[in-house]
Amino acid sequence: MKNVRDILYGASIREVVGTTDSEIENIVFDSRQVADNDLFVAIKGAAADGHQFIDKAIQSGATSIVLEDKPEELKSGINYIVVDDTHKALSILANNYFDQPSKDLKLVGITGTNGKTTTTTLLYNLFLQMGRSVGLISTVVNMINDKAIPTERTTPDPVSLNALLRQMVDEGCEYCFMEVSSHAIHQKRVGGLHFYGGGFTNITREHLDYHKTFKEYLNVKKEFFDGLSAESFAITNADDKNGDVMLQNTKAKKFTYALKNVADYKAKVLENNFSGLVLSIQGTELYTRLIGDFNAYNVLLVYAIAEQLEDNTIEILRVLSSLQPVEGRFEYFKSKTGVIGIVDYAHTPDALENVLSTIGNIRTGNETVFTLVGCGGDRDRTKRPVMAKIACEGSDKVVLTSDNPRTEDPDAIIEEMMTGVGGEHYKKTMSISSRKDAIKTACQMAESDDIILIAGKGHETYQEINGVKHDFDDLEILKEILTKLDK
Repeated sequence: MKNVRDILYGASIREVVGTTDSEIENIVFDSRQVADNDLFVAIKGAAADGHQFIDKAIQSGATSIVLEDKPEELKSGINYIVVDDTHKALSILANNYFDQPSKDLKLVGITGTNGKTTTTTLLYNLFLQMGRSVGLISTVVNMINDKAIPTERTTPDPVSLNALLRQMVDEGCEYCFMEVSSHAIHQKRVGGLHFYGGGFTNITREHLDYHKTFKEYLNVKKEFFDGLSAESFAITNADDKNGDVMLQNTKAKKFTYALKNVADYKAKVLENNFSGLVLSIQGTELYTRLIGDFNAYNVLLVYAIAEQLEDNTIEILRVLSSLQPVEGRFEYFKSKTGVIGIVDYAHTPDALENVLSTIGNIRTGNETVFTLVGCGGDRDRTKRPVMAKIACEGSDKVVLTSDNPRTEDPDAIIEEMMTGVGGEHYKKTMSISSRKDAIKTACQMAESDDIILIAGKGHETYQEINGVKHDFDDLEILKEILTKLDK
C-alpha cells in the first residue's frame, strides 16, 4: 500500500477533486489490468486514449484517477488528480512508488541510432566479469547478474522499468546499463530516473515514421542529455557530426571519444579481420573479438564509460579483450566448404553501410558478397529504397526479401525497396519474399570463400506477419542450410 500524496511528489498537478490522502495498491495505465483500490493513469497513446477507459477502470476497482482532461460526470468517492501530462506523471509516480530505485545504483543510459545494444551488453559483461553486481536493460534481454528477464521493447514502460530497477537494487546491484530509445525519451518513460551517466553512439535517419523529421529525432535524443544532473557524466562521439549537439545544454561533466577527431578518449584501428580487431586505446594495444570500425567505436565508448566508473584501467582492458561479440551483431559462421555466413541486426541505412564497409575492408576481392535484406512493415518507408541502394553498392549479389512485414504485404515492401535499385544493379538483384527461400537460394549460389550477409533481424528469433510471431532465427536457418549443403 502507498499513499497517493507521497507518490505524487514532483508531479505537476493542476487540480484535485477528492483527496490525495488515500492509500492505493498499484499504479496501472492499462484499464484491463485494474484491480481493487488501484490508481489508474489515463494515457493519451498513439492507438488509444486512456481517458476513454476511465469508467471501465472505476468499475474494475480503481479509487484514484490521474488524468489530463476531467470528465463532465464525476463519480462519487473517486479521487481525480488533473495533471499537465499523464506520460510524465506516470514516470514520476512509478519512480516514487518504488522508492526512487535509480538513486540507489549507478544507472548509465546509452542512446543513439546504432550500437546501443552492443555497448550496453558489453558494459554489462565487462562489469559482471570484473566481479561487480550489475543489471542490464536492453533490446535483447534484461539481466540481474546472471538471471535473465525477457523483454519485448527497448525500454520498458515506467511501472515495469522502476519495478525492475527496484528488483536490481534489492538483489544488490551496484550498476545498471540501459538502452534508452528515442521513443522512451519522447514518451517520458525514463522521466524521473536519476542517471549516473550517459553515452551517445551516433545518429542517422531512423524512426521518421514516428518523429516525422530528423531535427525532431535529434532533439529528442538531446533531451536525454539535457536532463542529466551536474553530478553525472556525458560522453559523446566526436566523430559524429551531431555529437557535440548532445552536450550543448547538459549540466553533466562532458567527455568525448573518437577514432578520427581530437577527443578525451582516442582509439586507432591497427588490424581488422574476421578474427577480430586490434586497437590502440589511449596508447595501449588491445585485442578484441569484435569486428569492424563500427565496433571499434562501441569498444571505445565502453572503455570510456568503464573508466568513469572504475579506477582500474589495466583490469578494464584485460577483461575487455576477453569479451565475446553480442548476439545478432556481426555473428558469423563458416561452413566446411568455406562459405562465410554473417547475421547482423543492421536495419538502418547507416548500420547496413557500416557492416558492408567492414566486409569490404576484410575481403580479398576474389569472393562474392551476397546481401539479403528487407525492411520492416508499418515502419519508416523512406528508408526502403535507401537500404536497397546501399545493399547494391556494397555487394556483388543482392536478394531483397521479407523482414517483419507486420500488417503490410511483403511484396509491396520489396517493390518500394526496388525503386532504390539503379539500372546498373538490376542484373545482380533478385526478389524472394520468403526469407527462408532467400537464405536457401544464396547458400546454393555461394561457393567456397564467398560471404553471405543476412541483415535486419539479428538476434530476433521470430518473424512477425499479420500480428502473429512465427519462429524464425536467421543464424539457425543459415547454419542448417549450409550444413546440409556441406554433405
